[in-house]
Amino acid sequence: MNISFYTASVGAQQQQSRLDVHANNIANVNTFGFRAKQPSFSQLMTGPVVGIEGDLMRGVGSRMEDAATDFRQSGLTGTERALDYAINGQGFFALMDPRTGEISYTRDGSFTLSEMKEQGETQVTELDENGVSVTRTEQGEVSKWYLSDGMGRFVLGKTGQRIEVDAETAERTDIPELPVGVFDFINHDGMLSMGDNRIIPIEKNRQVGIGSGEAVQGYLELSNADLANELTKVIESQRSFQYMLRMITTSDEIETTVNGLR
Repeated sequence: MNISFYTASVGAQQQQSRLDVHANNIANVNTFGFRAKQPSFSQLMTGPVVGIEGDLMRGVGSRMEDAATDFRQSGLTGTERALDYAINGQGFFALMDPRTGEISYTRDGSFTLSEMKEQGETQVTELDENGVSVTRTEQGEVSKWYLSDGMGRFVLGKTGQRIEVDAETAERTDIPELPVGVFDFINHDGMLSMGDNRIIPIEKNRQVGIGSGEAVQGYLELSNADLANELTKVIESQRSFQYMLRMITTSDEIETTVNGLR
């Protein structure tokens, strides 16, 4: 069968994958802290074919090699909300899942406070038989408040520990600036994208360190997906997809003509 069938088929599939990447970027254009993906392509197997004027290269198309994350900083927008944080510069917020111990990273700083029951000591004051106030210590469950992402994961502070907020402060609307940590890696290439706008490092990203960026209270970072650019790429993908289908149709017509020769 004509190799153009396979080349066009692979091309159509890969343009569909490219379209999915740009469609996801468009869907998250208003998601705070979102990092856009940029697809890249590589050539599939090629080989020389003897021609009249020398060897010609024949290949079987290309494939989408990777969808690299664009880590460039976007603009900041003020929210006047005390639990919102943005990073001015390079770095990520760290989130710890208490159930698994997994630590993931994000640029989305729309945080909240979560209550957690822990074993601890409480001070109980009561009157004794003589009417004197006596304070004693009891063991039991204690309610503690921590800064979290609202999905069950806790935000880590500058020392790598959970950020505890006392009960009185938790009830205020003007919560003072918290010691939110900013962390970073030497190499960002290949970091794995997870759900909820999070990423997880891999081995080549090396050890985590202190980020050079600064956490700014009362702000959130906008998505760095450029809507105009993404729409342009969608049109390119659609046109390329149409060309691949036209190539399949043309190849089929050629095969039909050859098979009809007497």
